[in-house]
Amino acid sequence: MNDPIGDMLTRIRNSQKRGKSTVMTPGSKLRAWVLDVLQSEGYIRGYEAGTDERGHPALEISLKYYEGEPVIRELKRVSTPGRRVYMGVNDIPQVRQGLGVSIVSTPKGVMSDANARAANVGGEVLCTVF
Repeated sequence: MNDPIGDMLTRIRNSQKRGKSTVMTPGSKLRAWVLDVLQSEGYIRGYEAGTDERGHPALEISLKYYEGEPVIRELKRVSTPGRRVYMGVNDIPQVRQGLGVSIVSTPKGVMSDANARAANVGGEVLCTVF
């Protein structure tokens, strides 16, 4: 698998289109950090670390719905393995005039765009959520 974050975001999008309440994805620290940001911003209910049937680490993500519609309306990958996108603190984009969130991997950890601006750090823009 070349793009584990892109794979996780696609699994979330596909599960929401099917109306699933949970989705399984292979586990890693970076995926867990991205899910921590999604949970703190209120886009998912939470996630649990565990193992799959073959004993590999896995994450079970609990998706969030409001009045039958998914809370996450748009989930886009910005930085890919073939084209990394790095931005300084002043260049980090606001998603839909601040209604959405950009998830940024900084030297101080993975955080939302607002937290990155508050900590005065830039980094790699992983994805945007609305």
